[in-house]
Amino acid sequence: MSSLFEIAFDPPPRGDRRSAESIYAQLRAAILDGRLVPGAQLPVERQSAVFFGVSRNTIARAYARLALEGLVQSRRGSGTYVSPKQKRPPRERSPTLRTSDPRLNALWSQPKLAQALNFWNDSQRTTAPRTTTFLDFRPALVDPRLFPFDIFRRVSAKQLRRMELKPPAFKSPQGNQGHFPLRTAIATHIGVSRAVVCEPDDVLVTAGAQQAFDILARVLVTPGVTTVAIEDPGYPPMRAAFLAAGAKVVPAPVDAQGLVVDALPDSVRIVCVCPSHQFPFGVSMSAQRRAALLNFARKHGAVIVEDDYDGEFRYDGTPLQALRSTATADDVFYVGTFSKCMFPALRLGFVVAPQWAMSALTTAKNCLDWHCPTLTQMAVARYIAEGHLAQHVRKLRDVYRKRRDLLQEILQSDFSKELSPMQSHYGMHVAAFSTLPQRLERVTARLLELNVHVHSFERYFFGAPTSEGLVFGYGAVDLKDIEQGLKALRRVL
Repeated sequence: MSSLFEIAFDPPPRGDRRSAESIYAQLRAAILDGRLVPGAQLPVERQSAVFFGVSRNTIARAYARLALEGLVQSRRGSGTYVSPKQKRPPRERSPTLRTSDPRLNALWSQPKLAQALNFWNDSQRTTAPRTTTFLDFRPALVDPRLFPFDIFRRVSAKQLRRMELKPPAFKSPQGNQGHFPLRTAIATHIGVSRAVVCEPDDVLVTAGAQQAFDILARVLVTPGVTTVAIEDPGYPPMRAAFLAAGAKVVPAPVDAQGLVVDALPDSVRIVCVCPSHQFPFGVSMSAQRRAALLNFARKHGAVIVEDDYDGEFRYDGTPLQALRSTATADDVFYVGTFSKCMFPALRLGFVVAPQWAMSALTTAKNCLDWHCPTLTQMAVARYIAEGHLAQHVRKLRDVYRKRRDLLQEILQSDFSKELSPMQSHYGMHVAAFSTLPQRLERVTARLLELNVHVHSFERYFFGAPTSEGLVFGYGAVDLKDIEQGLKALRRVL
């Protein structure tokens, strides 16, 4: 560690009697102003001449003075370290400006953009300590306890050994759509689970669904010109990607049959939709609406961005085919993710895109980060190819079905006067519409004080809210948590 010590010091003149004082003062200043962070190792005394140009005795005296002030501490057999707890003078910060700094692109300072990307964060709404255990009904969360980390660890270790024995050749990642075996595995997986017909060359691997939305917005939007319709209410981070690209975003209403196609303006050139399990209402788009949406796209030269974020989790009813098919391959961009069927920390997703757009999408991906981590891609490819993902999804379906059934049962029996839950055949959350006029944001705020996270519809609307209700995610709560959380809701109501 000490050989990496790169703090610049002015060496005292040779023979100067104040050498120890000079080194002490410079080290003290470096600690207090943050150049030497808590826990940083200082050069060992025997290397004092190399780093400070002074004798070993001189640096020992400087370290001793710092230790007396509590700024450093010695560890037997290890060396001298900056003390972990330091009282430093507060940093001088520029006063908060009511308007954004003119050096910034004003778009990135828009409150609606930050709010859309931070829609799930309740940390600013609660005074509970971070160590507090919450009953978390927020949607789009998963239960990491259910993932077979032991299997994935073995698969990853094999791929790491493979890289060690045969290191990847250094090639320019320009034109890299993603690890070919992973794209092959994705095409096979969504072909079986979602009836999406595609080839590996139709797949672009991304760092999660959010990067997929960002890349699509960069490639498809002409700033200030392109009009994008997004379901309202809908998934706020998707909206943020298109706002950030300079699109003219218009809200598209949603009812019991899904997106209301007749409400789309003729100027719309991109339609973003969750047809299998709408977020957050949870409705499935009817066959009539699907046909109308595809006809709208062809008539107006528009494209459809299909977000199939949790389509693997079907519990009952007839399987719904994705909008993307052989007949619609030129009009639909299908976005999927491994965040729900595996775990979010992987940061892997994908886009199945028309061939006319793939070159541009790949260029945009390369511009962002060249490509996703190769080792992670290799491991996920093998995890899918060996059948582990299919097995895990089957397990999750059984777990989530029980959670959904219990949630709906309690809502229907104990909350029939206040809430009307939507029937949900897919996904990881249930929406319940309010049957009485009430301010549900006050309800969720009170629940947060009781360490229960529940979202109301209000935070998902882009325009003025047209309905009231609550969204209950069951991806991160087990059966006893569901019972406990709904008891808390009963008390608050």
